[in-house]
Amino acid sequence: MKRHLLFAALAALSVIACGNRGRGGSADGEDSLAVKPIPRFPDTLFESVNNLKWVLEEVDPEGNGPLEYLTDPYEGLEGTYTFRGNQRRDMPVRGRVSGTPSRIVKVWEFKTEADASSWGGGSGWTGQPMFIHWSDTMMRAFREKSPGLTADFTDREIILGSLSRRVYFINYDNGKASRKGIDSGNCIKGSISVDPEYANVYVGHGIPAREPFGAVLIDLFQHKITHSHPKDPKAWRSWQAYDSSPIVAGGYLYRPGENGTVYKFAREQGNLRLVAYLRLKGVKESGSAGIESSMSVCRNYGYVGDNNGHIICINLDTMKPVWHYDNHDDTDGSIIVEEINDVPYLYTCSEMEKQGQKGNAHFVKLNGLTGEMLWETTFPCRIANVGSKHFDGGMYSTPLMGHGDCEGMIITNICDNIPGFHGKTVALDRNTGEVLWEYNLQRYAWSSPAGFYNEEDKLFVFVADCMGNVYLL
Repeated sequence: MKRHLLFAALAALSVIACGNRGRGGSADGEDSLAVKPIPRFPDTLFESVNNLKWVLEEVDPEGNGPLEYLTDPYEGLEGTYTFRGNQRRDMPVRGRVSGTPSRIVKVWEFKTEADASSWGGGSGWTGQPMFIHWSDTMMRAFREKSPGLTADFTDREIILGSLSRRVYFINYDNGKASRKGIDSGNCIKGSISVDPEYANVYVGHGIPAREPFGAVLIDLFQHKITHSHPKDPKAWRSWQAYDSSPIVAGGYLYRPGENGTVYKFAREQGNLRLVAYLRLKGVKESGSAGIESSMSVCRNYGYVGDNNGHIICINLDTMKPVWHYDNHDDTDGSIIVEEINDVPYLYTCSEMEKQGQKGNAHFVKLNGLTGEMLWETTFPCRIANVGSKHFDGGMYSTPLMGHGDCEGMIITNICDNIPGFHGKTVALDRNTGEVLWEYNLQRYAWSSPAGFYNEEDKLFVFVADCMGNVYLL
């Protein structure tokens, strides 16, 4: 059987994405661990929402309540439980490198199986591995309950969804299987998500090769799929894939779908209960656009971008839209949130897919309370053709916030395809949008840049392009 490689470098990047945990509290937003109550953002409906057609259905009106707490349940966890590490998708960095790194070394490699009915094997877009450092309590529980453990099971574990359909569990230190792999049923392109409070793994399917097709939940205690979210016959778009990495906020799980719907679930060990969903599309659009970006969250607001360039703010308490911004074209990269003086600021960039052979990727900074555009920087791009296939330009990655000696920067990968299949890593000023520097890659990159800091707070950026070249900037 043909096998595909997943390098330990990917897992190493996942290990450092961590923050400070804080959660709990009451429905009014007050957290018992916080010094002062965290106020909710207002329940507002801006005029820009008139650009959308939307329908909210409360499947369980009593269950569709306000968030139970406003703090980030991923902060303080020793590991990476969801794409880019936390609710704001800004990849907080933990741990330091020493001095100036001079080389990149492959420590081990893990071979996935391949699925001939789909996209083969390995790790796809976005495909970020999760790194979990289990507590002693969880280790005891797994050893007592889980039938899937191997001799290489330890408290440091990598969990990865693969194009091969399978979810793999890997010993972080030696690269060997820590549990038996689980067949999810279909190709997995996006990043899985591990619940920060339950032993649940949330998996979204990418390509429909067999039924059921949709999204599944793996109970790590039972080591099997215990819940499935199937095709939604009422969805405004027939494509039922889930590339988005689900996010937990205030006790609920939010899962955007490529069928144009955002779902809100109540959670328990091994199970989910749908309480509400929101369907969205432009008022002039015949069909809905899919959501491939992973939802970003700040307090009680959630932010998503879709295939038609709609940037939408949703009040997660009520599941109603707050504002809308048109960013011109398909937006697959996840939105980054930065909160300053109680105002969330959003950073996002479009692709170049619907503009013809040539066009622009639009990188914007938005006011997260109102949707107001604060600056815009455009990157000329083109579509690159290979026989009957083509590769669109623009941003497919999720940006990296710069701190330390790069405070005030935001760094990302742009596929401009000028010339050929060219790509570059760029740094912008977060206050003005000015391009501060560019680095030309050998090929374009869909993957997201990852950051490392040394003892002097100097930032080093790890980048990997589509041809397998890796860079340390």
